[in-house]
Amino acid sequence: MKAKEVGIYMDHTSAHIMELTIDPIAITSVKSDFTHTVKEETITKSEILMHHKEQQEESDYYKKLAELIRHYEHVLLFGPTQAKMELYNLLNADHRFESIHIEVRDSDKLTENQQTAFVIKYFSKM
Repeated sequence: MKAKEVGIYMDHTSAHIMELTIDPIAITSVKSDFTHTVKEETITKSEILMHHKEQQEESDYYKKLAELIRHYEHVLLFGPTQAKMELYNLLNADHRFESIHIEVRDSDKLTENQQTAFVIKYFSKM
């Protein structure tokens, strides 16, 4: 049985997807392909090229996350950067996500255990 609730701790480079299941939380990761190495390589060629590459990789990263989110009823996006709001705004503009309850919460930089506790606490109040 697929979980209906998921917490996603994210920044611009990676996301930890914490699916509420019957047993412990199932955690997977999605990483952006725009790494520091790619940034260094593209910036030596051209700053414009670097920004274009960054936007393309970020778009692909958000699409991967959106595809995962489509399978849930309740989604919590949280983390220390604005990435969660950028993703939320993209999802909010897409009619395919109208029936999914998506919440955004700010958090500090958290360890994996703290992320898990954050998600459990959030969904236990629902």
